[in-house]
Amino acid sequence: MIGRIQGLLIQKNPPRILVDCHGVGYEIDVPMSTLYQLPENGQQVTLLTHFVVREDAQLLFGFATESEREAFKTLIKISGVGARTALAILSGMSVADIAQAVALQESARLTTVPGIGKKTAERLLLELKGKFSVDSSSSAGASSGVSGNSNASEILQALLALGYSDKEAVLALKNTPAELSVSDGIRMALKTLSKG
Repeated sequence: MIGRIQGLLIQKNPPRILVDCHGVGYEIDVPMSTLYQLPENGQQVTLLTHFVVREDAQLLFGFATESEREAFKTLIKISGVGARTALAILSGMSVADIAQAVALQESARLTTVPGIGKKTAERLLLELKGKFSVDSSSSAGASSGVSGNSNASEILQALLALGYSDKEAVLALKNTPAELSVSDGIRMALKTLSKG
């Protein structure tokens, strides 16, 4: 419906901002990760958006990146996870962190988000399994400590193609040095996996 908005940033009142677009002021809820990237009031801003229509409200959510918006859409599809909870998760964790928590099934990482208890975190991880690929989240490998290797995404894809699970592949990648080529990285990861 409304996929992108560009205009003057008028007001910041976390988590809501006000953007003037040709004389119309749009109230947009944003995660904290997006809020920190916004310019000062009175400056031009462009956001990717997701429009939610409910019986009692019409809500507009804004995101700095496509990966954040896609993560938000994935989260709100889960039963019991509303837009506010999805926004809280994205405010507390990066998309790469969420992808890694899902791959490793680490519920403790999700419980650091206010409003997410242990049972909710475990249910989220179960339902998100396979929906958050580790590499699609803006190279989760490099940005979330999976590996400093710039070829991490390609190595990870190769391991997944060989039938290893996300969890096994991510754990094997943690030990690959940054300077390794794709083929050497795969070889080293396979050695690590064969030891385990």
